[in-house]
Amino acid sequence: METNPIIEAKNLGIKYKISRFKRSSVMNLMKTVATRNSLKSNGEFWGLRNLNFEVQKGDILGVLGKNGSGKSTLLRTIAGIYLPDEGEMNVNGTVSSMLTLSSGFKEDLTGVENIFLIGVVTGFTEKEIKAKFAEIVEFSELEDFIYQPVKSYSSGMKARLGFSIAISLKRDIMLVDEILGVGDFKFREKSRKKMIELIKSDITVVLVSHNSETIKEYSNKCIWIHEGELKAAGETDEMMKLYLDS
Repeated sequence: METNPIIEAKNLGIKYKISRFKRSSVMNLMKTVATRNSLKSNGEFWGLRNLNFEVQKGDILGVLGKNGSGKSTLLRTIAGIYLPDEGEMNVNGTVSSMLTLSSGFKEDLTGVENIFLIGVVTGFTEKEIKAKFAEIVEFSELEDFIYQPVKSYSSGMKARLGFSIAISLKRDIMLVDEILGVGDFKFREKSRKKMIELIKSDITVVLVSHNSETIKEYSNKCIWIHEGELKAAGETDEMMKLYLDS
């Protein structure tokens, strides 16, 4: 029986303006658009254009494409960080984002305070956060540091805490952008097993990775984005062959 998609893009377009970016970001933006010939005289270009696809509940969608193709822009649009300039992005569920694992942390607050802050901001009640608190701390392996200000954490410690919050405070949809290499070997292996556990549940995942083996291992469907537009979509094995052959 046909069901409504949990994520649906209809003629989706995201337009960037150079004026949105700090000077330090302009060179990276220019590198992204240099091969597209789409930078207009008014300093605008389309990060995504005419994008159409659907994701059903329980799908693990891999997003393929070279650097600058629009993969991360797509995840940020699903997360609601970017709003469409054209078309629609319909998301019929709650979203948990692992785009930048330390984003949203307040440096002067402790690890404990940040867990509750991020939990509340992403829509969880204090009761729900308390129920998951011990799990978050244990998985992060930060028991000895959880009452210290986050500004005293290393980047790896912040990433571990962010990952632990994201996987413990689960939503209907999880967005993953190159985060499966968090921490040392032991923690990476633990994270990998946790991701497999989540994927085998009924959660919907949208996964971006430059590692084709990661996409092949985790996803059941893929879309291929090239220069901001959808080049192909289908089952993972078929899409991986097309993409790698290209």
